[in-house]
Amino acid sequence: MLLASATEMRHISSMSMLTLTPTAARGNLSELLRRALKGDDIGIVVDGKIVALRPVAVESLDYASREYGTTAEELNRFEKRTHGQIEKARKEGKLHDFTGDIESPP
Repeated sequence: MLLASATEMRHISSMSMLTLTPTAARGNLSELLRRALKGDDIGIVVDGKIVALRPVAVESLDYASREYGTTAEELNRFEKRTHGQIEKARKEGKLHDFTGDIESPP
C-alpha cells in the first residue's frame, strides 16, 4: 500500500524512520498506527520537528498522578481502603458477583 507521494514522505536513513507530513499521515493514520504498534519508527513533521508515533503503557498510577496529582502512597491507601469496602459489602450481602444475566436476581 502506497502511503504518500515522494514529496509528502521521506525516509531518514540515518535515523531509520519513516517521516510524513500531517496531510499524508491523516490519510493513512490507521495503517501508520498499526505499523508503529509493530515497532516501525514513524514520525510526523510539524514545524520542522518530528513527532514520533509510539505505543505507550498506561498504568493506573501514572494516570492518577498525572490527572489528580496523587502520590504512590495516597494511591496505595485508596486501593487498600477500596478493597476493604468491597470485601465488607460482600460479607454484608450488599454486593454480588455479576453473572452476565442482568435479569437474574443476585
